[in-house]
Amino acid sequence: MIKTIKVMLCPNNKQKTKLFACAGLARFAYNWALSYEKKNYESGNKFISDCDLRRIFTVMKSEEEYKWLNDYSNNIPKQAVKDAVKAYLNFFKGSTEFPRFKSRRKSKPSFYADTSKIEFTETHVRLEKFTISRKRNKQKFNLIKLAEPNRIPVNAKYSNPRITFDGLHWWISVGIECEESTEQPTNQGIGIDIGIKDLAICSDKNVYRNINKTAKVRKLKKKKRRLQRRISKKYSKNKKGECYCKTRSIVKSERKLLKITRRLTDIRHNYLHQTTSEIVSRKPKFIVLEDLNVKGMMKNRHLANAVQEQCFYEFYRQIQYKCSWNNIEFITADRYYPSSKLCSCCGYVKKDLKLSERIYVCPECHNTIDRDYQASVNLMRYGLTA
Repeated sequence: MIKTIKVMLCPNNKQKTKLFACAGLARFAYNWALSYEKKNYESGNKFISDCDLRRIFTVMKSEEEYKWLNDYSNNIPKQAVKDAVKAYLNFFKGSTEFPRFKSRRKSKPSFYADTSKIEFTETHVRLEKFTISRKRNKQKFNLIKLAEPNRIPVNAKYSNPRITFDGLHWWISVGIECEESTEQPTNQGIGIDIGIKDLAICSDKNVYRNINKTAKVRKLKKKKRRLQRRISKKYSKNKKGECYCKTRSIVKSERKLLKITRRLTDIRHNYLHQTTSEIVSRKPKFIVLEDLNVKGMMKNRHLANAVQEQCFYEFYRQIQYKCSWNNIEFITADRYYPSSKLCSCCGYVKKDLKLSERIYVCPECHNTIDRDYQASVNLMRYGLTA
């Protein structure tokens, strides 16, 4: 089993410059490979594999115009070429659209580090060819400090290390081979109903509140709205003709806005991790979640913002991989299964149940129950019969 660990990097100014240069090289190699494949196809020639493209790229490095490529690790452009060819093939298979060329402004800066060359210590990571000099004091330039010491194990088997930039910080993500868990859970299965009022209501009567309703998140959202208005006014004030002039003041304000947005995302994802880990730690035999039509829910302009903030997809993703780690069966209930409309006592289906009715009252057996809790109980029973 491979687990991916993502850790923030703390590079100095010179290392930051080199990291951006490496990301630029990866973007250049990707665009070059995609352009070469496109021209080759338009000429009516046979498909060129990534191995052949990498040989052409290696020969190109000896030319005077491209001698600057020798100052960087050759594994960065090789993997970028491989990624471009894979994206190109996926288009012809019909699984994706035609791959776009990476823009310097809009694309996410990232590059690959070779598994055999990368080295981790308790506090630092060593990347290949950050400096050409072999002097001992210059070799320290290859070592980049990790924000979390002892997070990544030393001398482990690594896979697909990637360095990315999110607009504020540099991150390194690496896959590590771990032993699979052999423990089989024996506790009762759990049905989970996720919604907007509360994030998750479990069939074992555990309720997880909506983090977006807390005072901390509300305060940050208010701060974000005010900053967005301020930036918009600055843009309209500095408009020259049809173009908008970006001043230093706007750049500073946009960086502040990015920090607030990032903080909100981190708060939400951290809460999701705490919630999903707590559910999985109870070690149920199975966990049942309903296949919600999130795309359809987003069309409702009154609920779209609240649905987006709840991060339903991220909740599903975390529950799913944590279940596989702990040998818990993950079951997805059918989208049209009437979990809220079905009476948990007599089995009557109330077809005219409105969204505003938070308390379910059965017209047959007069059962009165919270609709969300009833949905979670019905989902748990769905798991027993699945």
